[in-house]
Amino acid sequence: MTLSTISALSPLDGRYAGRLAPLRPLMSEQGYMHKRVQVEVCWFIALSDAGFSEFKPLTPGARTYLLGLVKNFSEVDALAIKEIEKTTNHDVKAVEYWIKSKFEARPELKNAGEFVHFACTSEDINNTSHALQLKGARDQVMLPALDAVIVKLRQMAHAHAAVPMLSRTHGQTASPTTVGKEIANVVVRLAAAREKIAGVALLGKMNGAVGNYNAHLAAWPDFDWEAFSRKVIETPEPLGLGLTFQPYSIQIEPHDYMAELFDAVARANTILIDWSRDIWGYISLGYFKQRLREGEIGSSTMPHKVNPIDFENAEGNLGLANALLRHLSEKLPISRWQRDLTDSTVLRNMGVALGYAALAYHSMGIGLGKLELNEEALAADLDASWEVLAEPIQTVMRRFGVQGAYEKLKEVTRGKVVRAQDLHALIRSLEIPQPEKDRLLAMTPASYVGKATELAQRA
Repeated sequence: MTLSTISALSPLDGRYAGRLAPLRPLMSEQGYMHKRVQVEVCWFIALSDAGFSEFKPLTPGARTYLLGLVKNFSEVDALAIKEIEKTTNHDVKAVEYWIKSKFEARPELKNAGEFVHFACTSEDINNTSHALQLKGARDQVMLPALDAVIVKLRQMAHAHAAVPMLSRTHGQTASPTTVGKEIANVVVRLAAAREKIAGVALLGKMNGAVGNYNAHLAAWPDFDWEAFSRKVIETPEPLGLGLTFQPYSIQIEPHDYMAELFDAVARANTILIDWSRDIWGYISLGYFKQRLREGEIGSSTMPHKVNPIDFENAEGNLGLANALLRHLSEKLPISRWQRDLTDSTVLRNMGVALGYAALAYHSMGIGLGKLELNEEALAADLDASWEVLAEPIQTVMRRFGVQGAYEKLKEVTRGKVVRAQDLHALIRSLEIPQPEKDRLLAMTPASYVGKATELAQRA
């Protein structure tokens, strides 16, 4: 069978392949190889500038050529590395040999070839490459996609800030709010979660087989390898990696920052699962309509249906993402002694975890773009729920010392169909100042929204 989008085992590379095109160059195996080449080249160039008599500074032409290997890295290059790996059966060594093969026609580089991967353990290259992958995925794909959802939700919160809506705590009629305020709640939560994702420092280490610079100091005992490693890791790209230096590690970088990042993404996803379910319910109640797409079918047997499929797809894919993200965050910080390989295969699924999240953000954006507010349904629901005014009436009664205020309203309203005239009769009988009676008599379910409008506009 020929591998194609229709034969792919994962829907991320099959049914949804087109939606994940921006993530693929960063989180695929080719993306991983690309970052490995970047790390090896940065380390090699930095060594040439370290002041060692055995490795003179590279000429400008050699530097340009080396950076070009990174900038112009292609699928052809990745396949060439895979071909070398068939012999080495070691993916990092294959990258080293591929880089050295590019030195053949350049005597300056060929003579310095043994400084490729100098004093490095494979994990020096891998951990920094993973950090670079996550840096690209976070900054170029995940945050922009999440920002687009936040922007759309904020626009909706402001547009519908003053549109009253019946709340439904425990699924029952409750004190009114506004559509915009309920969306604003999501905006504020999601924006906070977004900042947590953006704020995670991405760490890298280049300190050898067990984190002690053993091989480095064997070669040059008097050189400050820790300062050199920090410089390579923290110098901005392209001459450095633009990461945060990790001073303490075993053979692997401990992956605690990865757990922090994946937990932060999962937290944002959980907020969106919550919202997906809420908006699904509001569509079911008729509070929102969905704009129709020409030719789209909601049910194979029920022609009338317009299903909230985008929010259902988002919820499902967010759940898949979180299942993977939580496994990553629980497993990756654990390694037997100085090194075991259980993290290696798991790390290859970072793109899958982020891919399901990115797919969900895309579906969420499509779904939000289809929504149309049904103010008639919102108004009808409020007008049929006068019992929600039991709260303000009994609260005003308490203010003026009316005994048993809560109990009196409970007797009149609980489990009963409450009409406006029933409440008005009660209000007129109260021993409270007339201006307060007039204020309560003027109140409707639609006007009893507190500061909801103001709060929505501030989000």
